[in-house]
Amino acid sequence: MNLRNRLSPRRALPAVAALALMLGAFSPVRRVHAQPAPASPVKVAAKHFQRGVALYNETDYRAALVEFRRAYEVAPNAAVLYNLGQTYYQLQNYAASLLTFERYLTESGDKASHRSEVEDSLEILRARVGKLQISATLEGCEVTIDDEVIGKTPLPEPVLVSIGRRKVVSMCESRAPESRMVEVAAGDTVKVAFVLNVADPAPEARANASVTTPSRDASPTNWRRIGWTTTAVLGAGAVTTGVLALLASRDLEDARDSYPVTAATLEDKAAKVSRYALVADVLGAATLIAGGLTLTYTLTSSPSREVRVGLGASGVQFAGTFR
Repeated sequence: MNLRNRLSPRRALPAVAALALMLGAFSPVRRVHAQPAPASPVKVAAKHFQRGVALYNETDYRAALVEFRRAYEVAPNAAVLYNLGQTYYQLQNYAASLLTFERYLTESGDKASHRSEVEDSLEILRARVGKLQISATLEGCEVTIDDEVIGKTPLPEPVLVSIGRRKVVSMCESRAPESRMVEVAAGDTVKVAFVLNVADPAPEARANASVTTPSRDASPTNWRRIGWTTTAVLGAGAVTTGVLALLASRDLEDARDSYPVTAATLEDKAAKVSRYALVADVLGAATLIAGGLTLTYTLTSSPSREVRVGLGASGVQFAGTFR
């Protein structure tokens, strides 16, 4: 018989009846005080159990699982374990279903009303599980499998898991979580190792180091900024004086074409052209030198680059290698 058919929602109803017999029928409670007396744990568990059955029959298995778990926590009863095993199977959590059914048989003992059925189900479930042998170089790290906490390292024995792709996460204090994705086949025992160096700095220390690192490069950065700023200022000055020299040259040409004009006027305008042209040439040369030196400093500030800069007949020349 197919396990899913055997563990259908309809199979949960006998457990409800069994639990009702164990808990007893509810009877009216006489009001003695103004405030009603708090419900007993058994009655609270019965409400959670009945709500879980209703959710299970509506195929809301995750909500049903929460209600069944709460019912067992409030008032442990083997009948709840039977329904929990069914719900885990519907969620394809075969490992949890297997462990829950085994616990059901242990706690029920000879009174297990579904012993034969559960024993047949266990044979099928054992072919749908494997194990994870989890190890870590640090102790006290919390380990989760598919977001379920299973304990802290060192884990005493391999962990039973459902077959398929499983996500294992190790969370240690002052360290970022580390995760592994592993595939588990039926009967496999997969080893998962988290190798953590005790000497590794904590994330806070690494963050502080990353913040303070730029301070070591502050001086080179400032020099580069000063060099490029100086180059820009000199270049702007060269362009400005060059424009002034051009305008003065046109003014001189206009004066020569005009009549009458004195020799003193022509000499004054010619001297102005010469002054502007000389300043423009000086600023232009200074711009080339400052730009060349700044570029050299920028490129050679990294040890992975080798650059040589020189002045030639045709201007600034660069040579070197980049790795």
